[in-house]
Formats: sequence, C-alpha cells, structure tokens
Amino acid sequence: MPIPYLHFQGHCAEALAFYADVFGAEDLQLMRYADAPDVDDAMRDPTRIVHGQVSLPDGLLMASDYPPGMTGDPQAAVSIMQLADTVAEARRIFTALAKGGSVIQDFGSTFFSPGFGMLKDRYGTHWMISVAPEDPLDASADA
Repeated sequence: MPIPYLHFQGHCAEALAFYADVFGAEDLQLMRYADAPDVDDAMRDPTRIVHGQVSLPDGLLMASDYPPGMTGDPQAAVSIMQLADTVAEARRIFTALAKGGSVIQDFGSTFFSPGFGMLKDRYGTHWMISVAPEDPLDASADA
C-alpha cells in the first residue's frame, strides 16, 4: 500500500498535530533534525522535523520538513484522498481542513459520491474528501 509522504517548509510539526486533531489520531510521532542520529551539525535544527507520522482512518501519513537551507514546493502536484463513512463526517473533516486554507471545490453531492469536496489546507496540502456511494453504479443517490 502506498503511503503519502508530505514535505513542509518548517511547519511539519504543526501540520501533523493539526491532522491528528482533525482525524482523532492519538499516535503522532515526531523526530526533529536536532535529535536524529548521524546528522551533520549544520542540519541540527531543533524546530524542523526530519520524520513524522500519524494514522488517518485509511492509513498512515508521513511527513518531514525540508532540511535547513533547502527550498521546495509543498505538495504542489498531489492530493490526499480521504474517505469518510457518512456525509456528516466527510463534511466535518472538509470544514476542519478548510479553515485557513482555500476551497477548490465546494463540498456537495456529485455523480460519483453523495458527498465530495476538494481543498488546499493552510499548510499547502491538497485534500479530496469523499463518501463512497453505497452502490458504486448509482453514485448519484442522496444520503
């Protein structure tokens, strides 16, 4: 199973704590560059994360900050797809992740799901939040 690995510019700890809160995860793990073994002294930044992870309902999400002095675009061309069991739960997740971010597609019913929306959260991560239809061949049914 593929595991998404996100990269941040100094916001990894904050972002993963936010995701843990949104999804109710209690297993947030963070290792800072300053605590990593065999890291050059120039990389020992106590604020940046060399590796972090948290469990989401559909699997593990891993992340890190770019190394000190390195630049890069966070999550520019990938979205995390997260399924929810109900429209109400999907809407709750969508609303929480959208705070401080930007909505790409409003949450609502589509031909393939009774509840779907797309957003970019305040950390630059793109999300697709969806409810799987009860009958995949009749995805336009209301929930």
